[in-house]
Amino acid sequence: MLYSSQDYLTIGSAAEEKIVILPLGAIEQHGPHLAVSTDTDIVSLVAIAAEEKMSDQVVLCPTLTFGSSHHHLSFGGTMSLSPALYTQVVVELVSSLLQNGFRRVVLLNGHGGNITPVKQALALLSGSYDTYLRPNIVLATYWELAGSIFAGAAPMESPALSHACEYETSLMLHLFPEKVQMEKAVRAERPESNGYIGWEDDEPYRGVSIFKQTAFISGNGSSGQPQLATAEKGRHLYQHAVQSLVTFLESFSTWPFLQNLKNKDGKERN
Repeated sequence: MLYSSQDYLTIGSAAEEKIVILPLGAIEQHGPHLAVSTDTDIVSLVAIAAEEKMSDQVVLCPTLTFGSSHHHLSFGGTMSLSPALYTQVVVELVSSLLQNGFRRVVLLNGHGGNITPVKQALALLSGSYDTYLRPNIVLATYWELAGSIFAGAAPMESPALSHACEYETSLMLHLFPEKVQMEKAVRAERPESNGYIGWEDDEPYRGVSIFKQTAFISGNGSSGQPQLATAEKGRHLYQHAVQSLVTFLESFSTWPFLQNLKNKDGKERN
């Protein structure tokens, strides 16, 4: 549901009890077979479905369409905000929501490149607002919320969601089949495995990270095995993504607004 200014006035003093969701998408290349709007499309529909199930508790913002995607710029169709600017954009938008009375904010993420700058935004927002507003502001990435469903559980055949992969392609086949060209879905050329770095899908995380531009880890801008995607798999993923989000929101609605515990009992706490 899209709210008018009058709707927000009506929400008014009840805003503190509502959960406001700001979906975070991206406009970036998704290999030769998917639309550049893929991340925005998927996260928007997951958010809408959750809001429909919890309309009395949730206020849904329009999706922030553009994300932090500089690593994809060498492939056509990408429009990106730098990480530092993206952090500031999120800070400004969440600050606006707090000034409107909301205290429970969910940044629902649909693009991996957004995660680090949004975590930085959370740190800045905590420093600015914890003392006098004590809001609960969280980053929730839809595929991480859904857990094993997006990490190799049947019926999926590849080990994890990555980029323009079996998972995202399946979701798009279910949600937006007109935006998928399966005849162009092929596994990209990838670097050889070194046993530590998973080039997005072929090694489990072992505590070692490296960051490379997409062109250095994928020959066509995709990863994983998109040729394995089906609409049936996408329906399965979508249903679990929505239900996982709803389950989280039901819990989040009960979280207390934490108090400063320092010297609460007369003794300084470590």
